[in-house]
Amino acid sequence: MVIPDIAQFTFRVLTEGGKDLAQLEKANSEKTNKAIEYLKDNGVDAKDIKTQNYDIQPRYEYSNCGLLSSSICPPPTIVGYTITNSVEVKVREIEKVGDILSGVVANGANTVSGLQFTLDDSESAKATARKEAIDNAKEKAKQIAKDGGFRMGELIGIQINDGSEYYPQYAYGLGGDSMKEMSVASAAPRIEAGSKDIKVTVTLTYAIK
Repeated sequence: MVIPDIAQFTFRVLTEGGKDLAQLEKANSEKTNKAIEYLKDNGVDAKDIKTQNYDIQPRYEYSNCGLLSSSICPPPTIVGYTITNSVEVKVREIEKVGDILSGVVANGANTVSGLQFTLDDSESAKATARKEAIDNAKEKAKQIAKDGGFRMGELIGIQINDGSEYYPQYAYGLGGDSMKEMSVASAAPRIEAGSKDIKVTVTLTYAIK
C-alpha cells in the first residue's frame, strides 16, 4: 500500500453555436487556451498537459414528415456545430488539485472528469512488493516442507504476476455522482488522495528431497 504522488483528470471545453464554424473554433480555442494558461501559471508543467481529443460535430434539423405523407422528405440540414476540446492534465502537487479543479472551470472548462491518483514511479513500488512476495513465498515453502516432513531442494520454477494495480477514481472528478457539475462560484472541493494498492502474486516451485 503506497501513497499516490500524482493526480490526473480531464477537462473539456464544449462550444455550441450556429454555422459559423470559424467563429466557434475561435471561441473554443480562446477558452481552452485560457484554462491551459491558468494551469501553467499554477505550477503545472507543459509536458503534463496533453490534448486528448478535439471533436467537431454538426447539429441537424430534420423535417417533420409523417409516415403517411405522400411527399418526399427533404434531407436533414445542418443548423450548427458543437466543438469539444478535451485536455488531460497531471498535477504533481496533489495538495493543490482541489484549487486547480475549480480554477480550470473558472477559466473556461465546462466539465471536469476522470480524477484518479497514481504513482510517478510505479515500477519502484512493484519491485518492493515483488521482493516482499518472494520472501513471503520462501518462508511459506520452508514451513510447508517442515510440516510435511521433507526437505526443500532447488528452486526450479518461478511465476510472477505484477500487473494488478488499483486506481481510485472519482466520477466527474469530484468524488461522487451527486456532483456532476462544478459551479464557477463554488468553493474548491477538498480532495483526498488516499492510498493505492500494488498487488504482486508469486508462485515458487521447488524440488523435494
